[in-house]
Amino acid sequence: MTQLVWPSWQGGGSVMLASHADRERAVDVLKAGYGEGRMEQPEFEKRVARAYAARTVGELGLLVADLPNGPLPGPAAFLAVPHTAPYCAVPHAAPHYAVPRPRMNGKAVGAGVCGLLCLVSLGFTGIPAVVLGHSARAEIRRTGEAGDALALTGLVLGWMSTAGWALVLSLLMVAAAVSGA
Repeated sequence: MTQLVWPSWQGGGSVMLASHADRERAVDVLKAGYGEGRMEQPEFEKRVARAYAARTVGELGLLVADLPNGPLPGPAAFLAVPHTAPYCAVPHAAPHYAVPRPRMNGKAVGAGVCGLLCLVSLGFTGIPAVVLGHSARAEIRRTGEAGDALALTGLVLGWMSTAGWALVLSLLMVAAAVSGA
């Protein structure tokens, strides 16, 4: 279950301990703000000292709350994340689970399965693997779906089995021609 987590500067009382990386990201935001002229040098030095002395993520959030997003985004970075402890501030710019994966192309799966079945079906599924593989790769380029590797696997195995059957048939015809002459 996803719940909203609130940093201390929004009244949640964050007690999550800050890591060295959290402190460095906060200092980077402070450096960017100082470089843009958003604070004077004495204030910058004071905030940097407080950032290195901060024990919790909430304290770091207070130090950068009035600055625009930088390497450590400000208040907008405290996103809704799955967490069991209530009211913990968890800064993430873009959680890895927030990006949806593209849908797998069905024809690519079919091409891969037919290509693998070429090995046990004596190559009889080679032509369907080739047809499905070419069709899947065209759809993948058009729609951006996943499955290009499966389609390519089906194509390679399908063409190899088709070439194998063509070689066997050619040798049989040569053998028939030689024995009949």
